Amino acid sequence: MKVRILIPALNEEESIGDVIDGFRKLGYDNILVIDGHSTDRTREIAREKGAEVVVQSGKGKGQAVREAFEILDDDVVVMIDADGTYMPEDVELLLEPIRRGVADHVVGNRLVNFEKGAFTRLNLLGNRIINFIFRFFYGVDLHDILSGYRALTKEVYKTVELQKSGFEVETELTVETIANGFRMLEVPVRYRRRAGRTKLRPFSDGYRIISTIYSLLGRYSPGRYFYLLGTIMVALGFVGGLYVVYEWFRRVSHFLLVNLVTMLIVSGLLIIAVGLLSDSLFRINVQLKRELREIRRRLEEIERKGD
Repeated sequence: MKVRILIPALNEEESIGDVIDGFRKLGYDNILVIDGHSTDRTREIAREKGAEVVVQSGKGKGQAVREAFEILDDDVVVMIDADGTYMPEDVELLLEPIRRGVADHVVGNRLVNFEKGAFTRLNLLGNRIINFIFRFFYGVDLHDILSGYRALTKEVYKTVELQKSGFEVETELTVETIANGFRMLEVPVRYRRRAGRTKLRPFSDGYRIISTIYSLLGRYSPGRYFYLLGTIMVALGFVGGLYVVYEWFRRVSHFLLVNLVTMLIVSGLLIIAVGLLSDSLFRINVQLKRELREIRRRLEEIERKGD
């Protein structure tokens, strides 16, 4: 299994060398650093350490990852941040489920084993809130969708369609994986304090990530858009209906409001029904993709045994 280490980097001269050395000591020499136009010695250090360096054509981590996926052609890509927060030694934890054939995309969960000071209280709270929102909307039991340490098979990274250019890329990778019926798994990894200053802006980036979670809902479960809209309309109709009944007991009639309340409730229920139908069709489509992929894997295994 040919493994490529992918390191998106921007002004990480303090840590990039240690990250590359860590992988080379483990025997992983196939390393690509995709640089976001660093103004320090990041590129020079990476080349000195034996990594291939490509300067991305655009800006942002998402654009860098998208561009890297286009040029890579390895069996598995392990993506890791260049800031030294992740341990190269944990790479085997990510690769083991893929080698066993039980996962196509493995994410390193930082939130179960992190060094003191690795997260500020605000960042840790934000991570937990974002992951809770993701589980609520998508119904998928993942606890660290923002992790920058993950392993993807070639089929996954050549299939996903990434559109976001910034730190939302991890969220988009997660949604694209489950929307295309790939098997996803989390494993615990260690997380350390970063070297240098963070580029993450807690409030603005947090807002963009939450917006991304909602905007990508259509790719994974389009019916949930209808659920939300339908539920709001039914709730408004119900509240309006209570007001109409209350006024009726006071001998005040609201004929126009009755019509509006009725329309809200009926329309809301119809929209929810459409959501149920579209969600069912989408789930069937995802299941078919998964089953076709499994059939193809088994046929390939039979061919290899025949050879």
